[in-house]
Amino acid sequence: MARKPDGTWDKSKLPSRHVTEGPARSPHRSYYYAMGLGSREIRQPFVGVASCWNEAAPCNTALMRQAHAVSEGVKAAGATPREFCTITVTDGIAMGHEGMRSSLVSREVIADSVELTMRGHSYDALVGIAGCDKSLPGMMMAMLRLNVPSVFLYGGSILPGRWKGKDVTVVDVFEAVGQNSAGNLPEEELTALEQVACPGEGACGGQFTANTMACVSEAIGLALPLSASLPAPYLDRDAYAVASGEAVVRLIEKNIRPRDICTRKAFENAAVVVAATGGSTNGGLHLPAMAHECGIEFTLADVAEIFKRTPYLADLKPGGRYVAKDMGEAGGMPMLLKTLLDGGYLHGDCMTVTGKTLAENLEGAVFNEDQDVIRPYTNPLSPTGGVVGLWGSLAPDGAIVKVAGMESHRAHRGPARVFDGEEACFEAVAAGDYRDGDVLVIRYEGPRGGPGMREMLSTTAALAGQGRGDKVALVTDGRFSGGTRGLCIGHIGPEAQVGGPIGLVKDGDIIAIDADAGTIELEVDPAELERRRAEWKPRVTGYGSGAIWKFAQGVGPAHLGAVTHPGFAGERHVYADI
Repeated sequence: MARKPDGTWDKSKLPSRHVTEGPARSPHRSYYYAMGLGSREIRQPFVGVASCWNEAAPCNTALMRQAHAVSEGVKAAGATPREFCTITVTDGIAMGHEGMRSSLVSREVIADSVELTMRGHSYDALVGIAGCDKSLPGMMMAMLRLNVPSVFLYGGSILPGRWKGKDVTVVDVFEAVGQNSAGNLPEEELTALEQVACPGEGACGGQFTANTMACVSEAIGLALPLSASLPAPYLDRDAYAVASGEAVVRLIEKNIRPRDICTRKAFENAAVVVAATGGSTNGGLHLPAMAHECGIEFTLADVAEIFKRTPYLADLKPGGRYVAKDMGEAGGMPMLLKTLLDGGYLHGDCMTVTGKTLAENLEGAVFNEDQDVIRPYTNPLSPTGGVVGLWGSLAPDGAIVKVAGMESHRAHRGPARVFDGEEACFEAVAAGDYRDGDVLVIRYEGPRGGPGMREMLSTTAALAGQGRGDKVALVTDGRFSGGTRGLCIGHIGPEAQVGGPIGLVKDGDIIAIDADAGTIELEVDPAELERRRAEWKPRVTGYGSGAIWKFAQGVGPAHLGAVTHPGFAGERHVYADI
């Protein structure tokens, strides 16, 4: 949408004409005058500046500052910013109790609330700022659903804490709980660690879900190059916020929209980056959900196929040595993307929010040999990605496991120890009430059965803290935090609540897992499984009303993204074209 020769805007095809143009919109304009806008600002495009600011956790406390900086960039480029906030459920606070049932639900609420705000007020473009796990895909889902010119901005990671001479993150605290329960860490030391692990603003510092999806935002083309790298406390980040505001106005002028950027090839690029960074298994959930919004079939199977052929290059926690700050200082996403492009692992012709292709953005990027955070494609940490998909009789619809940093214990065969819900398993682990060789099965934690598909970091971190993470395997129809390490298989589908095989497992059944072969088998005679299925009934959950109940009524399977509406397939019109 080009500007007129005199610098003013032609709003005849922009959504905001419905609230700013013509005599009938005089009452609407009076509201804008009441907020201090002048006639020139009302005639400009309206840019929604959505942030997930709150005081729930440090992940989100820097977002309002950055939203204000985005607004300055929008104004400087000749458009009118309209700031608003949406929710966040922060997993580090929600973890290990009933609050975690709200986490995945919040992804849908974030996308829905941004959509409703944009639709209700007829904004022309969107800059979305997010800091914690589900808020990143939720914000990008809204962009793809609305298809107005959009730019994503990550709020930035936290700086590492220091304890006993080493960098630490919040996952070290979760694992220290396991050490304490095993009698290997005095409570006073646990207290000392918790007080220094998170030194200020920003999202979790390892390659957990927030940083994984931040890397995705650059790889898929919705964020400016290098914008994901600087930690949240660095005021230098505000320059990227200003630039994001300016960039979205250029996208309005050129009429470049998210679905022009997020093509099938772009989603493949995003999956490559999840694998190459040893990213969160949640990438296998969020990428299909994002693709669902724009009519691209991109399932867990598609994601896993790309994982198989992608080298693991970034030596990041929890499987590796470094945190997000280190990756940024080493060269950040542009350097990782450059070596992946040189190796033929990326599609360089994908459009990005700069108005240039990915390959054009990387022109002039040089690989820095004087660092060991990011490996060149010629010298990977391992030849295949840090995340693996699994299929077999226990998971006909698939499952997913993070193998980054796992040199051994990539296969396991042992007897099932079955728990209906995480709490029972955590109590057993905390008490040491399990045996080496067991396969701990946590079921009825899927999207519908939980409801909410909780993450299991408290349990997996306790195992690691006890030093027994490589002695057992853990499988669930729920999820794992990006901070999880060990042979922990999530997203088992179909889930127990809909009659999947995981709902039929009994104590003592043999389960065989092979991450290298991509298999997960329940070694029970099919006739016996059919007998059990005839006796099986779905469980009545503890949620019969409210937002979590509503989520459970409509949510689909994990391998398709655990989405709650028809998406592109049911689309009658695109908001951007109203």
